Amino acid sequence: MNEVGYVASREMKIGFRNPWAYSFTALFALFMLSLLLINAQGYVEGYSGSSSTMLNLVLYLLPLMALMLGSFSLTGEKEEGNWELLSTYPLGTGAFLAGKYIGLSIVLLAIVCFGFGLSGIAGWLIEGGFDYSTYNRLLIFSICLSLFFLGAAMLIGTIARNRWQALTMAVGVWFFTIIAWPAVLIALLGTLPYQWIKPAVTVLTFLNPAELTRLFTVVKLGGGSTLGPEYYQWMVWIQSPWGTPLFFLVMLMWIGATQGIAYYQWERRRGHA
Repeated sequence: MNEVGYVASREMKIGFRNPWAYSFTALFALFMLSLLLINAQGYVEGYSGSSSTMLNLVLYLLPLMALMLGSFSLTGEKEEGNWELLSTYPLGTGAFLAGKYIGLSIVLLAIVCFGFGLSGIAGWLIEGGFDYSTYNRLLIFSICLSLFFLGAAMLIGTIARNRWQALTMAVGVWFFTIIAWPAVLIALLGTLPYQWIKPAVTVLTFLNPAELTRLFTVVKLGGGSTLGPEYYQWMVWIQSPWGTPLFFLVMLMWIGATQGIAYYQWERRRGHA
């Protein structure tokens, strides 16, 4: 635990000194305040055009932010030679990756909470914005999205040899899971027999953390009817008493899988160091 705490503390110090972190903080805060101005006429409750706009804009920004910060952190260790030095120390690979993930998570959560906090204070002052329940669900959505993609970022940072490769891979993952996903999903489902469509939608949704988190939040906000009949079973299990625990279990499994693959790759490199 001391090893994990040391790495996490070191990562937090580096993260809060990183100009990228402050750039993303300013951008996210500006984005949140802009949304607040859109909703300045009164409080927005549940799933609406305004909350849908916020969901989509958060989907564009936070995954890219998490992918870049996380992958750059690990590739920086390689470019600076720190990972070679690591192989000569008793610091375990698992503790190293866990500390990295925890430290980066705190940096990302600080950025998200600052943006939401600033927006919440401004909304309270002008008596506008989102109601408390909707605001909390959107905050949880943003946090879960950041943690999901930070797991992917750790894997990208493990595979990439330098920051340029990490940047290319991060943008590629972001583009595929966020921008191209609807078109890819429609094209793929159009080639399948009708009886395979619902199982395929389920499998593909679990493979895309952005889509999984978006669906969960839309249903929790009361907008499940906008998803279509293919997602009826999703609405049932998300609204059930086990919906939220199962979602967080899937999130932990998804993050654990990416961390496990990253652990295997780093162990191989330590063995050849």
